[in-house]
Amino acid sequence: MAPAGFKTGLIAVPPKAAGAWPRFLLPNMAAMLAAAALVYCLFLYGAGSQFFRDSDTGWHIRNGEWIAAHGALPQGDPYSFSVAGQRWYAWEWGSDVVMGLAHRVDGLRGVASLFAIVVFASTWLCCRLHFAAGGDFFLTALLMPLTVTAAGLHWLARPHLLSWLFLLAALLYAERAPLRFGVKELAIVAAGTAVWANMHASFLMAPAIALIYAKAHLLRPFLWRLDRGVEMARARWFLKAAVAAACGSLLNPYGWRLWQHIFAYLGNDELTSRIAEFQSFNFHANDARQVALVMILALAGGVLALSQKKLAHFALSMLFVWAALRSARVIPMVALLVLPLANGALTEALRNTSGLRPRLSALLDSALRYSWRLRRIDRDLGGAAFCCLTLLFCLSVMRLPALSKQIGFPQDRFPVRAANAVEKLPPDARLLAPDSYGGYLIYRFQGSRKVYFDGRSDLYGAAFMKQYLTLIEARPGWQETVRSFRFTHALLPKDSALRAVLEQAGWVAIHQDDVAILLEAR
Repeated sequence: MAPAGFKTGLIAVPPKAAGAWPRFLLPNMAAMLAAAALVYCLFLYGAGSQFFRDSDTGWHIRNGEWIAAHGALPQGDPYSFSVAGQRWYAWEWGSDVVMGLAHRVDGLRGVASLFAIVVFASTWLCCRLHFAAGGDFFLTALLMPLTVTAAGLHWLARPHLLSWLFLLAALLYAERAPLRFGVKELAIVAAGTAVWANMHASFLMAPAIALIYAKAHLLRPFLWRLDRGVEMARARWFLKAAVAAACGSLLNPYGWRLWQHIFAYLGNDELTSRIAEFQSFNFHANDARQVALVMILALAGGVLALSQKKLAHFALSMLFVWAALRSARVIPMVALLVLPLANGALTEALRNTSGLRPRLSALLDSALRYSWRLRRIDRDLGGAAFCCLTLLFCLSVMRLPALSKQIGFPQDRFPVRAANAVEKLPPDARLLAPDSYGGYLIYRFQGSRKVYFDGRSDLYGAAFMKQYLTLIEARPGWQETVRSFRFTHALLPKDSALRAVLEQAGWVAIHQDDVAILLEAR
């Protein structure tokens, strides 16, 4: 029968797909939208170079290769001369190993292929979440371009893309939590969080999501007339799930100290306030309209969810929108996690709309009924063969010479040509380079050329960051930092403020191109 809220009579339900072969061969909406996102990512977005526009990818790859080769985690920092040997929490070591193995198989093309598959899978899971939250078929199709646009802001070959899969899976599991809960379900939660904890620091969201659902079910009977027994049972299960997730997360090489380290890092405002990706998004940018629309829809969905007694959806919406306003890196998660919940709230609001003019009401009711029928058909399709063939085709096309040569760190962003001159420097040269070059240099020289600074901000700390900014921006006191680290060479962007003062101090250019300059102290 039709969902509650339809204002017309019974609807004829289409017959189910005939047999398993149609389900295996014919794609559903999730498969088609994921395929569209993959094609856009690889051939329009330019993933071959855009995935590598952050140099942190470099040290993730080399660290994963090191771990795979040694069968152990590095105990101290192996990549810098500025904090060499200092205790380093390689909290994303699992993702690093996956990236390192992909690189070992097929170089940077293998890494790009890996994250293209992740984009495909995250889009597929996001579509499934739309439907699990009660979203409309047509609204799902309309919202997915916004999701792809917002998520594309942070499409980088870095572990956070893998974390999106865990976040989507966790929320999807919470939405589809069975009425009867047992040890098996708790074991799934604990095992999934254990894997997550070794891949990315966002594993903290696993117990957090469970606690939000637990508190929501606990409070709902006090706010609305609901079955207290059912709500309390669900609250107890989600509370157990939160405990299981927290216990599972302790199955990592650092144990409870990982929690301590992550909270210390994220709670250090003096440090995070100096990291670009933790800053607020610039809503004055030319291409910010779609991101603003994502935020507006997420807020609207959260308010509607509260009016529909969906307390957990309201809390999740407010939490992620607030975090996204503080940090641009959370915006993709709003698109992937909150828009599906907003879709469910908008759909229910449309179904229960009253007081419209008869003609408009009839049109709305007809559109919702037709959408529901399409969803019934879509639910009986799968498209496993379609997904496999799409992935195989796209990844095969990436191997064409014209596309393969475009894969790698962008030469207009990184010192790709200057690295050849760096290679000729003495092994004991102490190279001054910005953090945006650090990860690339670790990758380019396989960790043998030690760097001054890279993107591992939790390792270097706030005091080092302040000293670094004083140096790189040529503020008063920069000379003391140069002397204290005994730099012999400097690899800087051609328009760097530090370049001018070093040349005034007698440093000489030994290589220069339209991206970077290599200076030598005399």
